[in-house]
Amino acid sequence: MATTFDVRPDEISSILKQQLLRFDRGADVYDAGTVLQVGDGIARVHGLTNVMAGELAEFPHEVMGLAFNLEEDNVGCILFGEDTEIKEGDTVRRTNQILQVPVGEALLGRVVNPLGHPIDGKGEIHTDEHNLVERKAPGVIARQPVNQPLQTGLKAIDALTPIGRGQRELIIGDRQTGKTALAVDTIINQRDTDVYCIYVAIGQKASTVAQVAKTLENNGAMEYTTIVSAAASEPAPLQYLAPYAGAAMGEWFRDMKRDPKSGEPDPERHEKFKHVCVVYDDLTKHAWAYRQVALLMRRPPGREAYPGDVFYLHSRLLERAAMMSDDEGSGSLTALPIIETQEGDLSTYIPTNVISITDGQIFFETDLFYGGQRPAINAGLSVSRVGGKAQIKAMSDRDVAGTLRVDLARFREVAAFAQFGSDLDASTQRQLTRGERLMEIIKQGVESPMPVEEQVITIFAAAQGKLDDLPATVVGRWEEEFLGFVRSRPGILDKIREEGRLTRPCLEALGPVTGYGDQLLKTQLSDLIDEFNRTFKA
Repeated sequence: MATTFDVRPDEISSILKQQLLRFDRGADVYDAGTVLQVGDGIARVHGLTNVMAGELAEFPHEVMGLAFNLEEDNVGCILFGEDTEIKEGDTVRRTNQILQVPVGEALLGRVVNPLGHPIDGKGEIHTDEHNLVERKAPGVIARQPVNQPLQTGLKAIDALTPIGRGQRELIIGDRQTGKTALAVDTIINQRDTDVYCIYVAIGQKASTVAQVAKTLENNGAMEYTTIVSAAASEPAPLQYLAPYAGAAMGEWFRDMKRDPKSGEPDPERHEKFKHVCVVYDDLTKHAWAYRQVALLMRRPPGREAYPGDVFYLHSRLLERAAMMSDDEGSGSLTALPIIETQEGDLSTYIPTNVISITDGQIFFETDLFYGGQRPAINAGLSVSRVGGKAQIKAMSDRDVAGTLRVDLARFREVAAFAQFGSDLDASTQRQLTRGERLMEIIKQGVESPMPVEEQVITIFAAAQGKLDDLPATVVGRWEEEFLGFVRSRPGILDKIREEGRLTRPCLEALGPVTGYGDQLLKTQLSDLIDEFNRTFKA
C-alpha cells in the first residue's frame, strides 16, 4: 500500500525562504573580476576582492596575469602574454595559486622562458615539482660562513678575487668588455664538479642567447646547465620575472628535500644535488623592466624615475644566495649578478645599490680591454670580501698569489708615474718589469678555463721573478710550453690538486725528499722552473 504525505503550501513557502536566505549572492564577486583597462602589458581589474599579492589570474585567450598592485578599488595585473585580444569588460578569474615555476633535473640542458615553458624546440618538460618564484631568503641560523672555493678557471679571478660557494660576487663594467664571457667560462669550468648552473638572460637579443647556448653545448656544459631567457623582444613583465624564476630553479638543487610525514631528509636525492651557481645577465636591464612596469602601474617615481623599492627589488633576489648549515644539508647557491655601467661610472644609482648588496665586485675596465688585457679586470677596484677563505691553500700562499694584488697595484701606480719621466732607478725598473710579466701571466683566452693546480705553478713562477729575464711578448708561449713540460712529470699537478697546498706528497712527486717543509717544496719548484728555462728559447 503506497504511503501518502500531506504537504501544506505554507511549509513549502517556509523552506524556500530559508534556502534563499542561506544563498550566498557574493560568491562570484570574490572569485571573478572585470577588465577596466588594458594595454602595454598590464591590465586593471575591478573585483577580485580576495586576490592575494603575487597570485595568478586567468584572462581570456589563455593569457595569465600576476596580481601586482592591490589598490582600494581595483587590482593591477601584469600580463604574461599578448594583450591584443583582451578588451574592456572581459572576465578575469582567480586561480588561488601563487606564481610557481617547474623545477628539477628535467630542466637541465634546456632553454626555458621565465614561466618554465621550453623555447628550445626539444619538446615538453616533464616534472611534477614546482617552486614558488618569490621565496623568503634563508635566515642567519640556516647559513654557515662561505669557506669552499667556486673555481672559475680564470687566473685573474681565482688568484685576485676568489669566489666562494654561497657568495654573491658582482661582475660590473661597460658593455662589450667581457662580462658575459667570464660567466660562461665559469659555467664551463664546473664540468666534472658537483655544481649545477643556471644562466638567466634578461633583455638580451635572442641571437646572443642562442650563441651562449651553442658555446655551452660545444663545451659539454649544457648537460648540467639551464638557460632562462627573457629576450629583449619579450614583454617587460617576463623580464622582471626572469631572475626570480632562475633563483627558484637553483634553490631546488640546493635545498634539502624532506619527507613530508617524518620531516627527515631524503639522503638519495640530497647526496646527488647540493651546489648551484646562478648568473643574472644582467640586472641593469632587469631594473629597467621593473621601472617600466612600475611606472605603468603608477607607482611613484623617485631617483632616475625608479620606484622607491628598487633596492628591495635586487636585495630580496641576491639574499637568496647562501651557504647552508650542516643541519640544512650544507648546500649552496652562488649568485653572479652582472651590472652594466656607462663610461666606467660606478657611482650611479643601480651600480651602487648592487655593490652594497653583494660580497665584492669584479670590475672590467674598458681601457684594459682595448689595450689587449683579457680578461680586462682592474685589480685595484675589484675585491672579494670572502678573500682567502675561498681559495685553496696553495693559491693563497704568500709566495704564490698572496701579494699578487699589491704587486699589480704598485705596478699600475709606477707605470702611470713612468710616463712622465725617462730616468728610473733600478728598483722602479724592477717593479715595472715584474708587473708587466704578472699582467701577461694572468691573460687568458675565452673558453679556456685552467685547472687551479696549473694556475698555482704559473703564478708562482711569475711572482718569484722567474720570468723577469724573458721578453713580455713570449710569456704566453712560455706558459704553454712550461705546462706541457710539467704535465710530462706525472704526479706533480695531481698532488697539488689532491692536497690543496704545497705539502710533502707534492715534494715526493718532484724528486727525492731530503728535508721537510713548504719552503723546501718551493725551492724544488723553483729548481724545476729553472731547469725548464735553461731549455726554453725566447
